[in-house]
Amino acid sequence: MSSVKTPTFGQSLVAGGLAGTSVDLLFYPIDSIKTRLQSDHGFYKAGGFRGIYNGVGSVVVGSAPGAAVFFCIYDTLKRVLPTPPHLAPINHMVSASVAEVAACLIRVPTELIKTRSQTSSYGSLASSSLATAKLVWKTDGMRGFYRGFGTTVMREIPFTSLQFSMYEFFKHHLSYVLHHKPSSLRPYEASLCGSVAGGVAAAVTTPLDVLKTRVMLDLRDPTHPAYPSPLRRLGQIYVSEGVQALFAGIVPRTLWISAGGQYFWVCMNGL
Repeated sequence: MSSVKTPTFGQSLVAGGLAGTSVDLLFYPIDSIKTRLQSDHGFYKAGGFRGIYNGVGSVVVGSAPGAAVFFCIYDTLKRVLPTPPHLAPINHMVSASVAEVAACLIRVPTELIKTRSQTSSYGSLASSSLATAKLVWKTDGMRGFYRGFGTTVMREIPFTSLQFSMYEFFKHHLSYVLHHKPSSLRPYEASLCGSVAGGVAAAVTTPLDVLKTRVMLDLRDPTHPAYPSPLRRLGQIYVSEGVQALFAGIVPRTLWISAGGQYFWVCMNGL
């Protein structure tokens, strides 16, 4: 009887980093369009279709280490957590959530720089990711790089919990349907499971993604030091702009994560 080969720590590190960076760079224009649709300034004032690679430098810096940290922790936890087989979805949710919080420590600063660069928040003062980073440091210090950390975690925990639970569920059942035994999917078959799981999770969590984008785009004003809580902010968006604003960018977000997810899982399962 053949044993199931599981990735080592080093393999998870390399595969996660390479796959994450490849997807982020390949689908970056779609992400830029999504971010601009979610901006409270409107799509065209936020840049429209111009400069859709603005801020890509921050992705080059932060994507690989963020993805690598996530997958090292996720792969480790899902194997060592003492959960029985019938509670496998709980195992995947807990593992993904813990891994996501750790990855956000790396991802949030680069995400903030990317988001503000994509929407030209500083105008002519910042023409590159490095210039944007310098302005964030000058105006807000280290704390400025973690603006939106809480709302990013609020988005990522439900997103990853849904995505990875569905991904593992789809893989398990599809393997029995196609091959009549567990853990037998080919890379492209497993990637389809990841694509569907990512697309569903992305669509459902779009309001939290809109909230994250709006918070990161808030530039600190000394005369307006206090900002509403995340839940109150969601309520304000709904009251002032309607339910459509909470789902702004749902099409590019779902397309990006679904298509990017398929490519991502091909990389992860093939490396």
